[in-house]
Parts: sequence; structure tokens; C-alpha cells
Amino acid sequence: QVHLVESGGGLVQAGGSLRLSCAPSGRTSSTYAMAWFRRAPGKERETVAAISWYGGSTYYADSVKGRFTISRDNTKNTMYLQMNSLKPEDTAVYYCAARRAAGWSATDHGYDYWGQGTQVTVSS
Repeated sequence: QVHLVESGGGLVQAGGSLRLSCAPSGRTSSTYAMAWFRRAPGKERETVAAISWYGGSTYYADSVKGRFTISRDNTKNTMYLQMNSLKPEDTAVYYCAARRAAGWSATDHGYDYWGQGTQVTVSS
């Protein structure tokens, strides 16, 4: 069965950078939008960023605008989240998700595939 695998998480000092990657395992639909979500300790899951199948449309949470960049390389079936100027408040488990549609959703509604999550910890 299709599932997603995240990588690239870890521990970083405030102001540092990390790049997360997400790739599917198994056969996927030829068209799917993708997104990053995160869950901080004691908080509900929130949408971080999303990207359409063709990459021309993106969404960012206000809290990460100007610091995070979502991208994808469909020839490699891989999505990335470049995180710069990291803050302690960015500490969370980050999840990759995909949905069988060209357009993204700003909520977790309709996402078909999920990763197991990767921990990002930002120290002050």
C-alpha cells in the first residue's frame, strides 16, 4: 500500500536551517497535491504549507511565511520543505501528506496518504 516517508528532521539552534524531504513508497496516482502539517507539544495539528501537483500554486501559514519554502520534483516523486530562520516555536513533529487531486487543501480534509512524522526541535 502507498505511504509516505519523511526525512531530514533533527535538532537545530534558533536561526538555523533544515530541509525536510518526503517521498512515497509504492505506486501512486499520476496527479496529487501535497502538503506539510505539524503538531507541536500539547497543540492541535496545523497546516504549514501546501503545493499543487504542477507546483504553480502554494500555501503558507502566516507563522512561516518568508522563512519556509515548499517545493517538489515530480521526476523524483519527492517534496521538500526548506526551513530557514527557525524559531523554538517551530518545534513539532512534521507530517507529509498527499491527496489525489491537482489542487491543494489548506486543511487536512481529503488527504489520502500520510507519513509517520519527523521530529524537528529548535533550541533557544
